[in-house]
Amino acid sequence: MSFNNKVYEIVCQIPEGQVATYGQIAFLAGNRRASRAVGYALHRNPHQHKVPCHRVVFKDGSLTDAFCFGGKILQRQLLEGEGVQFTEDGRVDMRLCSWSMQVREQGPGNC
Repeated sequence: MSFNNKVYEIVCQIPEGQVATYGQIAFLAGNRRASRAVGYALHRNPHQHKVPCHRVVFKDGSLTDAFCFGGKILQRQLLEGEGVQFTEDGRVDMRLCSWSMQVREQGPGNC
């Protein structure tokens, strides 16, 4: 399986109301130093309506300006719609909303 497909499979497992970091996804995909590659994979995501890319944030809870489906404002709206809490300075409250990374093996079509 390609790195990008691993990324999509992992991101599909992030539950509503929780977020993961680019670094977490890279680690789970087999290359802990590939957080930028995770960003590129999500930007090229061919399954835009299936893979919840908006649930991936920077390690400090910041949102990305490059969120490819409508920018930082839409990403925040999507996350707030799922119950994700934000700090006063506009970052995701990582203490409350971080995904625990309990990844399970997925078969095709589970996303």
